[in-house]
Parts: sequence; C-alpha cells; structure tokens
Amino acid sequence: MTFLLLLATLIACAASTEDMSGKMFTFPLQSNKAHVKLITSLREFSSVTVCHRSFTDLKRDHVLFSLATASNSNEFLIFWDEANKELESHVRERKTEYRGMDYKPNMWHSICTTWDSESGLVQVWFDGRPSIKKFSISGSTIRGTPIIVLGQEQDAHGGGFDINQSFVGMMSDVHMWHYILSPCEIQNYVDHLNFTPGDVINWSALEYQIVDKVLIEKKFETCH
Repeated sequence: MTFLLLLATLIACAASTEDMSGKMFTFPLQSNKAHVKLITSLREFSSVTVCHRSFTDLKRDHVLFSLATASNSNEFLIFWDEANKELESHVRERKTEYRGMDYKPNMWHSICTTWDSESGLVQVWFDGRPSIKKFSISGSTIRGTPIIVLGQEQDAHGGGFDINQSFVGMMSDVHMWHYILSPCEIQNYVDHLNFTPGDVINWSALEYQIVDKVLIEKKFETCH
C-alpha cells in the first residue's frame, strides 16, 4: 500500500499545470529523447483542430505535433518534409501533402490544421492563409488513450523517436479542440486576438511533462 501511494505521488509530481501565456518551450539541441508530453483526459475525437506557433532554422525533416494511440502511432501528426518542401498532415495513418507554404527559417509561423471525420476533409491554415481542402479519411474516429508529444515524432505509442525527425527551435501557443474552429476564430488566433481556448489542449492551462533537455522561456517578439 505504501509503495502504491508513493507511486501515485511520483506520477502526480511528474506533470504540472501552468498558464503558459507569453511563454514558449525551447528545444535547444537535436535529440531522440527531449520532448514535452501534453496531457488530456479526452479519449475520442471525431473532429480536430490543432493550432501552434513554431520558430526554427532546421533544413531537414522535422515534427511539429504528434498524437499517437496504442493502435496508431500517426493518429494526428503534423510534419515538415524538407525534401519535398511540403507540410504533411497524417490522420489515422493517412497522409495528406500541402505544398507552396512559405516556410521561412528563423521566424514565427502560425499553423492550424483541421480534420472532420464526417466529410474526411483536412485543411491547413498557414500564417492565416487557408489551403484547399483535401480528403484524408472519413467514417472513423480517433479513439483510445492519446499520447501527445511536442519535439519528437512517435513511431510507437509514446516512443520510437528518431533524432533526424526531432524538432529544434521554439514552440508556443499550442491549442487543440475536438471540433472544427471557424475561419474567424482561426484568424483571431493568428492575429493574437481573443479566441476560444482549446478544450483538449489549452496553452493558458497547460498540463504537461518535460522529458530531458527542454526549457521554458519568455516568448520574444519583434520590436516595433
């Protein structure tokens, strides 16, 4: 009984909840270990919107957001393919490619990705500009215990990290909703205006666990 209580205490201490407004996670080096695990109690998603801001100078493939379940390692994945210069969304292992994104290094980019299980459509909003809608997968939901990771791409449920796909740079303002955000709400997010915080992942009340070398810093903005 004592051991179980100690174990429960350790688990509780491993994660913390914090208002991350005005802050960012800094991933300062290539690694197959360093990541941030985002925690949610929801277990089923028939629609998804994920928004985040990232800043990097990487000139190779790298992950931007990774959600895995025990049945699918790429339940909801946002990934940059450097060779093809394309932003990829993976929903339930189905890949959709988007080209023509002005993904410049050393500047903040806002990326929102939506998927609806009824229509099967995926759409990407890159720095406030919407892509065309593409078909991915319909008639099924993301179901199971999700492990959501920043900084690493999951090839297994909570693991299988590849150093050559790791993220190096800064990431901030990560939100996730279990529905499709309206175009106006997405534009408000991009423009740093008032919007409805994520009901799955909320940057203003973020429950997370840092593993290895990831720092929390104040987010810097360009001076005007």
